[in-house]
Formats: sequence, structure tokens, C-alpha cells
Amino acid sequence: MKKLILPVMLVAIVVGLYEQTKAKPNIFILIIAIVIFMYGMMRLSAKTLHNQNHSIEDKTIEEEDDANEGR
Repeated sequence: MKKLILPVMLVAIVVGLYEQTKAKPNIFILIIAIVIFMYGMMRLSAKTLHNQNHSIEDKTIEEEDDANEGR
């Protein structure tokens, strides 16, 4: 699926940038290109791991104590 999303996103970026260079750009084409790009970014970022959960588990007791003293 990732192989399909990346080319579609690149086409949306190119179309959006090309449309902006026109003297009178079509707003609807720009909106559609932005929506496609944002949807693709959402799909790609959903597959990345979130490091926040891992960083909390990896902290040592001393690091947690130092963080609590600062509050």
C-alpha cells in the first residue's frame, strides 16, 4: 500500500505546485491536491512507531526521580 500512496502524493504535490504558478489558479484543484497530500501523510504516519511509550518504559528510576524533582 505504501508503494501506491507515495506516487499519488507526489502527483498531488506536482499538480498543486503547477496550479499555483498559473496567473489564475483554480482553487478547487489546489484544495483537492492538499487533501490528497494530507490523507497520504496521515496514512504514512499511522504506520510509524510512537517513541513516547518506549521512552517512558526505558527510563531508569534515577531519571524518573530527577524528572519528579523538577516539578
